[in-house]
Amino acid sequence: QVQLVESGGGLVQAGGSLRLSCAASGRSVSSFVIAWFRQAPGLERDFVAASGSVTRYADSVKGRFTISRDRAKTTVYLQMNNLKPEDSAVYYCAADFILGTCHFEYDYEYWGQGTQVTVSS
Repeated sequence: QVQLVESGGGLVQAGGSLRLSCAASGRSVSSFVIAWFRQAPGLERDFVAASGSVTRYADSVKGRFTISRDRAKTTVYLQMNNLKPEDSAVYYCAADFILGTCHFEYDYEYWGQGTQVTVSS
């Protein structure tokens, strides 16, 4: 069984920074793609970034967010800089063994419980 636990969310002013963490446990997670998605109220859950054999970012966060992974490849971080009010959402960590696309919700079987990020203007 794979478990994902997010942490690091909170309230920050526009222009500020936060770092989210996703701790993954379970069989073979070090070989999984681990990604971040986010969902604002009333909207669909959107892809943010993914870490696997390559890293990938949504256009809306390129240049501001950085995804990284620890040496054991079981914890993934999302460093978020120059935050904007439109970045406010619940951020979810997702993981799975993926060979193809990595930016669709249905690519992932395992999900964390989410962590709230609120950016005030």
